[in-house]
Amino acid sequence: MFDSIRTTLTFWFTGVLAVILIVFAIAALLFLKYTVRRQTDTTLQEISRTFGESIEREQMDADGEKTAPDVGRTEAIREVLDDLRFRNYRIFVFDAQGKFLASDNQKPGGTVLSDDQIAELADKFSRSEKDSAIFTTVNEDSELRVFGKKHIDGQNFSVLVAHSLDDDDELIDGFQTILLICVPLVLILASLGGYFLARKTLSPVAQMSETASHISATNLHSRLPVKNEKDELGGLATVFNSLLERLDNSFEQQKRFMADASHELRTPLAIVRGEAEVALSKEDRPNSELRESLGIVQDEGKRLTRIVEDLFTLARVDAGQFRANFSEIYLDELLADCVRKLRVLAEKRNISLEMNAAEEMPMKGDEQLLQRLFVNLLDNAIKYNREGGIVSVEAKKTAGKYQVTITDSGAGISENEQTQIFERFYRADLARSRTTETATSGAGLGLSIAQWIAKTHHAELELIRSDETGSAFNVVFSV
Repeated sequence: MFDSIRTTLTFWFTGVLAVILIVFAIAALLFLKYTVRRQTDTTLQEISRTFGESIEREQMDADGEKTAPDVGRTEAIREVLDDLRFRNYRIFVFDAQGKFLASDNQKPGGTVLSDDQIAELADKFSRSEKDSAIFTTVNEDSELRVFGKKHIDGQNFSVLVAHSLDDDDELIDGFQTILLICVPLVLILASLGGYFLARKTLSPVAQMSETASHISATNLHSRLPVKNEKDELGGLATVFNSLLERLDNSFEQQKRFMADASHELRTPLAIVRGEAEVALSKEDRPNSELRESLGIVQDEGKRLTRIVEDLFTLARVDAGQFRANFSEIYLDELLADCVRKLRVLAEKRNISLEMNAAEEMPMKGDEQLLQRLFVNLLDNAIKYNREGGIVSVEAKKTAGKYQVTITDSGAGISENEQTQIFERFYRADLARSRTTETATSGAGLGLSIAQWIAKTHHAELELIRSDETGSAFNVVFSV
């Protein structure tokens, strides 16, 4: 029943609205009862006061003097009862001993009380010590609200004013009937309107679900529809579209990664296979030719090993399985060690490798990863340098940071390629030319790995200069 969000929202909306309407209806009904009863009591008191004032005026003599309380009292009461007309109100007058004197009980309109009922009212009122308002049931079908006042203005009589509550009850019952009809009707209309609004509000979700159900690896370029970016559903669709864009980029990157990896592995494998076929094509090949073929196979094997190791490293990085082992190291000593390792490679090409570190540079880092970072940078600086060129390494501390700059005197990198050199498998045209000097160059993964190592150490690796005079890479560590 509640599998649909629309139904659930409609149910909760209707339930909450029902509680609110019921509470409101009960409060309104109680307030109406209180108001009607209070208005009735006020009217009873006003009639009693008006009747007493009228009796007092009737007992004035010609000179405006008040006569004795008992002089002409009964006649005055009867005259006032004849003159006063109050619809649905009855007035009963008793003397100080509770003896009935007069009433308008026989006037047309309103409830007519029997003598026994009048006596019952008098008895109840006589037992009270002060002005009082009492309820009494006249018969099974009618109820009276009675107010009594004793010795009005010092006169020796008491007056009771009775009002039938039939009209009041009829008004309250009518209002209650209206509530019983209107509240369910409002709930039905509200539930229908709520379902319609929920359906209309959630229609973008249905559209997004329909679109998302057709998105797969073959069409990750598709996007969810966004009608309003500022509302919650639009924000949700925007987030999903961002996720799809990241997935699309990841898939494209993986496709390029696999294609480039296949290409890079195919070349050395083809060379190894070709040299093996040549070596095995004749049984009486000279040892010198066999050794030459084995040397080529060995070089390509080393190249394959390095590519596979780089691929394995990046795969572990992407899977979040690579953990750096930080310890206390000296950056200047680590740089000196890297320079010593690559000095032989530089001497083979008659390249001068220089280093300048003016002070000790202690820091925390993964020694093996940092060695790989600087070896990759130095290897590229030597490999893509001109014959007899210069590679310099300068390490210094500035503004609380360690700055390492590696400069070469090669041909530089073209401006349109400088933004792509840190991408995986990307190599400048010079590297792709595969000249004799660069035949053992890598697969274009060195700078990508170096960039990752720098980020792991919260450092910044960037190409700060590259022109016809050479290139300069800068690594900045925060300490």
